[in-house]
Amino acid sequence: MVQIGTASWYGRRHAGLLTANGERFNPQAMTCAHRTLPLGSMVKVTDISSGKHVSLKVTDRGPYVRGRIVDLSEGAARELGIGASGLMVVRVEAVSVAQAEESS
Repeated sequence: MVQIGTASWYGRRHAGLLTANGERFNPQAMTCAHRTLPLGSMVKVTDISSGKHVSLKVTDRGPYVRGRIVDLSEGAARELGIGASGLMVVRVEAVSVAQAEESS
């Protein structure tokens, strides 16, 4: 799976809240929110303009703003050099897709 689109980020306001996978959100962790990839999947997110990239774990769901494909943690956004607008055009590539847990 490869997507190109707009990334945004979320940070300190959400610190300590539970993410969709049950972990507490750490704004400095290298994590992201994606609408459809299984939780626990690893993705490579690349800034289209600079070529900088980070590897992130999908721990949450979102973004729920039309036209955005991924929400980055504050730490990931900082590593990519997201500007004052808080938005960036990125390429999201699934590196490893977690298997969905089987229900009994």
